[in-house]
Amino acid sequence: MRLALNLGYWGAGNGKDNLVLAQEADELGYDVCWVAEAYGSDAPTILSWIGAQTTRIGLGSAVLQIPARSPAMTAMTAATLDSLSDGRFRLGLGVSGPQVSEGWHGVRFDAPLGRTREYVDIVRMALRRETVQYAGRHFTLPLPDGPGKALRLTVRPVRGGEIPVYLAAVGPKNLELTGEIADGWLAIFFSPEHSGELLASLRAGAVRGGRGTPEDPLAGFDVVPTVPVVLTDDLDYAYAAVSSYAALYIGGMGSREKNFYNQLACRMGFEKEAAVIQELYLDGRARDAAAAVPREFLDATALLGPAERIRDRLAAYAEAGVTTLSISPYAPTLAARRATLRMMAGAVQQAGLG
Repeated sequence: MRLALNLGYWGAGNGKDNLVLAQEADELGYDVCWVAEAYGSDAPTILSWIGAQTTRIGLGSAVLQIPARSPAMTAMTAATLDSLSDGRFRLGLGVSGPQVSEGWHGVRFDAPLGRTREYVDIVRMALRRETVQYAGRHFTLPLPDGPGKALRLTVRPVRGGEIPVYLAAVGPKNLELTGEIADGWLAIFFSPEHSGELLASLRAGAVRGGRGTPEDPLAGFDVVPTVPVVLTDDLDYAYAAVSSYAALYIGGMGSREKNFYNQLACRMGFEKEAAVIQELYLDGRARDAAAAVPREFLDATALLGPAERIRDRLAAYAEAGVTTLSISPYAPTLAARRATLRMMAGAVQQAGLG
């Protein structure tokens, strides 16, 4: 099981600290550094900055928002980052949610599965440096009624069409699509004890896509959950440190009618709790929503407590099929976050999982 670092969203004065963390992870042998985007900083700019000041660590977008860019623009960005980093880039994609897609990007949130399938098709076609001609339900290139002509990418990426594509997926149908067409899955709120149905959906898609081997359809497929880590002897502090993050997603990342993270919590058996968290959060009571997040949910989806408690939990992730554990260190100081990175590297080795 490899280790990765997820730096999340940029901003709030954490820029220089996050660069230090990326460099620390690079030195410790972490496999990849992931960077997110929502409606603040963009991921490619940050990945370019990190890539210029690291040497070995992979550079991953977690994720580039599909409604924010045309497939051709994403292929251009992926090719450029891969070339600049000498083949270290990994392309994580996601449809975001209806609030961001329609409210920020002005793109209707309809047919996300079909749009994602066509989007990945076009991106890969462009990265293989084929002349891009595509007649789909959602994308048509070139437009048939104008002067546009079919073009080919001029940049030669180090790995071309072999740049790994990851999809962020939560629901069963999205997971099946991920297993069918992607090289890896970017997971959130991953619980080893609740992962059976999720991985079954991935396998079903992999079988449909003829992926892996007959014995193991997910052979070579990268399962990458992002897991908050709080290294502390004070469990009350640990739960408090991650409860606001959980409440934001379960309660605030969507409307009452459509919130994928809330639905995930419900499928994990926290239906009543998820409803309370959402009601509190959408009523402007974020602190109360955080306090309502069950400790059982936090223990299931995060690594909390002393080093020994965290190390003992690692085997469950490996046994559940996790191939890359992407950690998000929660601590009040840069020194403490660096210590968390070092602890995790040592814990994976001591557990015989690295």
